[in-house]
Amino acid sequence: MRITVFTVATPDLEPAQLAAAAKRAGLDGIEWRYQDVPKPQKDAPSSFWGNNKCSIPTVWEEKDLEVFREAAARSGIQSAAVVPYLTPGDMAGTERVLRAARYLGASFIRLGVHVYDRTRPFAELFAQQRRYLKQAEELCRAYGIKGIIETHHGTIAPTASAAYRLVEECDPAHIGVLYDPGNMVYEGYENYRMGMEILGPYLAHVHAKNAAWEQLPEDPEDGVTRWRVVWAGLKKGVVDWKQVIDDLRAVGYKGCIGIEDFSGQWGTEEMLANFAGSLRKWLDPK
Repeated sequence: MRITVFTVATPDLEPAQLAAAAKRAGLDGIEWRYQDVPKPQKDAPSSFWGNNKCSIPTVWEEKDLEVFREAAARSGIQSAAVVPYLTPGDMAGTERVLRAARYLGASFIRLGVHVYDRTRPFAELFAQQRRYLKQAEELCRAYGIKGIIETHHGTIAPTASAAYRLVEECDPAHIGVLYDPGNMVYEGYENYRMGMEILGPYLAHVHAKNAAWEQLPEDPEDGVTRWRVVWAGLKKGVVDWKQVIDDLRAVGYKGCIGIEDFSGQWGTEEMLANFAGSLRKWLDPK
């Protein structure tokens, strides 16, 4: 298994700085965030989803992409993926991301998944999602780049089994699933190995981060104790990453594990080094 980093987690570094830091940490590839930085955020402190300095703009020209391609090439590291925030059904946007991925030499992109917020029935969202994925499959086939959906809380794919239902009629050579145990702390936990076995050939990528539940003060009005999830360090959260990696090995997974830390436990360079060291130790326990 190889180790990559998703640049949403490295907001303070420019592309060339990030590529060099990833190389120093011994990583194998970069997943480039594909999202605009809002104008009001451009002068704000760097942040994961705000002023992220390592983001491909959605309205790009080749000269914009060249910054990212050159950064990877200079550091001798692969552009593994382009990771946008697509709306399901946006075929023009999906193809534009595929064009960017082809220019960078990336092997996969992230596809959009419907949010589930109780405002629309699941059956309607499910049917629309499946249609989108079949359309996206044809584009991915034409571009030679895989499209993946992520197990993510707040969507119709919070679990491995739910994601499988969405992709099961697609060709796993072109459509797959990004398995994210950290997201599944929020919503969607299933036994890790069982989820991987359910996904089978659709298991295309993995993200490494962690999260934990914390208890809130008792509500004085109704006396109910409520809980919330917060991001945590790799070794500090609910996910047992040694077990996850043992299970990945057991099902024969040979893809990438992408670093996506939101804990703020370390600065960016230290975070990359710590994640890489821990993951390597679990990947090669000898």
